[in-house]
Amino acid sequence: MRTATIKRKTKETDIEVSVNLDGTGVANIATGIGFFDHMLDLLARHSRIDLTVKAVGDLHIDYHHTTEDTGIALGQAVKQALGNMAGITRYAGVHMPMDETLTRVVIDISGRPFLVFKADFPRHKIGEFDTELVREWFQAFAINAGVTLHVETLYGDNSHHIAESCFKGLARALRTAVAIDPKAAGEIPSTKGSLGG
Repeated sequence: MRTATIKRKTKETDIEVSVNLDGTGVANIATGIGFFDHMLDLLARHSRIDLTVKAVGDLHIDYHHTTEDTGIALGQAVKQALGNMAGITRYAGVHMPMDETLTRVVIDISGRPFLVFKADFPRHKIGEFDTELVREWFQAFAINAGVTLHVETLYGDNSHHIAESCFKGLARALRTAVAIDPKAAGEIPSTKGSLGG
């Protein structure tokens, strides 16, 4: 079973994240941030990764620390669950529509963390959630998961739809990239014989 649990506690947040890469998309999410919970729930559902997130943070200040630290912990959990990455598909890309919005998400589980994020949000907030935190979460996730991740919203007018298409696009790309390739089971998908560095 490709599973992992990460516990991260600072003066700002107390977070526990568990993943099962070979799950069915079961989600148990509680961050105290309604919109963020919604994004993580659909991330689990569409990636088919079982995901449990319990986060307590300094929400009386703002949502930044809780959002970013959850991305850190989830990235670390995915990286740990992947192990030596033998047999994974590694690469995946998807165009994700959400009504008037279209976002392209491409991932390489390379062990070399990098994020390109291009999305313009018409509004600064979705409910009480700052739209700038979408990029912060993706940055934290990509760096700590050790993945190269390109996210670009090609067009869209609704901030909720833009954010949702980013998370759903990541979900579907992850679903493919972490899957075991039956033609290459046990092989490291790299001519170097290892991933990372």
